[in-house]
Amino acid sequence: QVELVESGGGLVQPGGSLRLSCAASRRIFSIYRMGWYRQAPGNQRELVAAITSGGNPNYADSVKGRFTISRDNAKNTVYLQMNSLKPEDTAVYYCNAAYQILAYWGQGTQVTVSS
Repeated sequence: QVELVESGGGLVQPGGSLRLSCAASRRIFSIYRMGWYRQAPGNQRELVAAITSGGNPNYADSVKGRFTISRDNAKNTVYLQMNSLKPEDTAVYYCNAAYQILAYWGQGTQVTVSS
């Protein structure tokens, strides 16, 4: 079992920045593919960004150039740096850890972009 705890969400004005963190409970964190997903009211959960165990990132087209995913295996933590935030980025953001057939989710953190 892997427990994931997200933090860093909140209210920010358009154009602002936030940094989300996701701390994992297990020391084998390094072998997991880590991802950030988001779900806005009435929408399906969608992939925002993911990073492989080897550190290779990929991003949804809607966030390319604005968001950066990174991981610190020594701290069992994955980050999502979000810049130039837009109102359409408003959603609950979830951390995901995946390895072969295993997948774990955090509880989610609310990000609201509004003036």
